[in-house]
Amino acid sequence: MINPPSRPSATNDPEAAPAATGRGGERAILVHLDFPPSAERDALEELCLLARSAGARVCERITGRRSAPHSALFVGPGKAEEIRAAVARHRAGLVVVNHAITPVQERNLERAVCCRVLDRTGLILDIFAQRASTREGKLQVELAQLRHLSTRLVRGWTHLERQKGGIGLRGPGETQLETDRRLIGQRIKTLRRRLERVQAQRAQRRRARHKVPIPTVSLVGYTNAGKSTLFNRLTGAGVHAADQLFATLDPTMRRIELPGQPPVILADTVGFIRHLPHGLVAAFRATLEEVAEADLLVHVVDGAAPDRRAAMAQVDGVLEEIGAGEVPRITVFNKCDLMGCPPHVARGPDGRIDRVWLSAIRGEGLDGLREALAGHFRRRCRRWVLCIPYARAALRARVHRRLAVQEERLEADHWRLTVDAAPEDEGWLAAQPVEAAVLETPSGSGDDAVLARRVASP
Repeated sequence: MINPPSRPSATNDPEAAPAATGRGGERAILVHLDFPPSAERDALEELCLLARSAGARVCERITGRRSAPHSALFVGPGKAEEIRAAVARHRAGLVVVNHAITPVQERNLERAVCCRVLDRTGLILDIFAQRASTREGKLQVELAQLRHLSTRLVRGWTHLERQKGGIGLRGPGETQLETDRRLIGQRIKTLRRRLERVQAQRAQRRRARHKVPIPTVSLVGYTNAGKSTLFNRLTGAGVHAADQLFATLDPTMRRIELPGQPPVILADTVGFIRHLPHGLVAAFRATLEEVAEADLLVHVVDGAAPDRRAAMAQVDGVLEEIGAGEVPRITVFNKCDLMGCPPHVARGPDGRIDRVWLSAIRGEGLDGLREALAGHFRRRCRRWVLCIPYARAALRARVHRRLAVQEERLEADHWRLTVDAAPEDEGWLAAQPVEAAVLETPSGSGDDAVLARRVASP
């Protein structure tokens, strides 16, 4: 694992002393190759941020172009010699390749450059291992690490293998490589069983929430887009937020109030990234199911990032992969103060707010987001008029907690409440006693009349 960050250095050179790590971090050489037809030179900047988030000290960046990866070294013999010289010059202990490389290429490149080699997937896994704090997060990270490690087993030592002739040494025995594979396979099975239990617990909690249905809103977006800062502004939760990739790993949920609407549950989730390893998506599926089960997604975008369109496309791809592509969403362009534009909102063809520009760090434009959230859930509701006898004060209190009460009047022997009820609340209304009868609905549709008869009947 990469060394943890130490105290930042006072120098202003971002290459010599990254603010996230200081001079105590492991010295690292970054390698990036451009392959046609598309060149992703901007991905090198992201790799630098990943390395610094992991606690590395970036000493040099080496780039190049190839028509295809070298079968043995990935980078080619000439580029490998250049990397070896940079390792010697900076006395680096790590070479990070901004691509997914095969185990054979990794081993050959390590021999060629005389240094430990780590690919992009391994670097992301290291960051996740550092940030995991809950039991579920640690299980998910360990599962992803073991899946990645299982493809990279080599003959590290053989002195216990009984493969040679001689007294007491005959017989096929079991090689160390086979032993490692067997142990890793057993551990993966154990982790899968534990995560299945976690998944069952999450499903049970979701069923409990559905009994008292409170809509769930999930914050999603590219890593370091400002989701946790926005989450703290809306909820006052104090979740860890930092200017680094994957500062938040374990999801957090809090209740927030909306203008003229019942409260909703807001969830802060792990950030996405381009070329997110499929092993991570599979390992974190239990967590990402919370995103797929959400009633609304708030896609937080770093509005000041030059490649924000590519980042949005990456997030859309991950959402499709986890089955959340059809969930309604509102797009939030964060950091509008860096974009040079004031906070504002934009409406879609249906008249609802579907885009919001705000600054989470300054707390500007949050009212526009709250109104967008309230407007989305308001459109799902139908209006009902209830009468509740004065003797049923507890029922009136439950209605106030659960539904959006738009108007309340005192009559001779009862309260008369005009409420907005979501579809999932109408079943609850139908289960209430006759005293809480639905008298009328402004729309007067057939469905409304059916529900009115069901509630008003003994």
